[in-house]
Amino acid sequence: MIPDDKNTKTSLETGADNMKTSGFNPTKLIPVVLLVVGLVAAHQFGVLDYLSFEGLRDNREWLQNRVADQGIVAIAVFIGLYAVSVALSLPAASLLTIAGGFLFGAVSGTGYVVVGATIGAVVLFLAARYAFYDLLQEKAGAAVKKMEQGFQEDALSYLLVLRLVPLFPFWLVNLVPAFLGVKLGTYAIGTFLGIIPGTFVYALIGNGLDAIFDRGETPDLSVILEPAILTPIIGLAVLAMVPVVYKRIKARKQDREGI
Repeated sequence: MIPDDKNTKTSLETGADNMKTSGFNPTKLIPVVLLVVGLVAAHQFGVLDYLSFEGLRDNREWLQNRVADQGIVAIAVFIGLYAVSVALSLPAASLLTIAGGFLFGAVSGTGYVVVGATIGAVVLFLAARYAFYDLLQEKAGAAVKKMEQGFQEDALSYLLVLRLVPLFPFWLVNLVPAFLGVKLGTYAIGTFLGIIPGTFVYALIGNGLDAIFDRGETPDLSVILEPAILTPIIGLAVLAMVPVVYKRIKARKQDREGI
């Protein structure tokens, strides 16, 4: 029996329409697939084996010479490497941040790291939003939508807190705002400003790395948890929440006056 071309066409069009209305489009997964492939390739080819304190120590003279000889090219390569590592969610942020302080100094290293990290975070944010946001909006219940609305109202404050105080993994904080509909500009600003204090601490460690290597030691990364360092960072996080608290107090006051 020969199929009816008209009926077949109608079925195909209906299936396409259902796919569109469902919020799922396989092509939207391409950016995420590329990032996953990059992550798998990085592990497969042992990229992380080169991103170690031992590798930095053994190649420090060569790296310092490249920075001195190449100048702006070395800076661009470092920023690009950092952006890729963040976009792929490689567990090398602390080491690369210390390397930035080691190669470029505490202040300049902090600047280059912040730029690279922000670029990489934005890439991951856009990939996640493009792939999943429409589908999540369709499947989200009332509770999720309410949480999304609350987060969006004070997105910059929440992002600053999440970036300043490392309560959650960096990659997770990169993804969640994409699912909650945070604006790209707000996300980029919150990321850029929020990671500066912690980045500067690690860059300072890197700035003194030569002396640490000369003693045959490795850096103590727990230094960021010391009260003298952690307390000011927490203080900044508290300040970031002041607008949110003020807004809540003001809203409650207006509600009481309206009764």
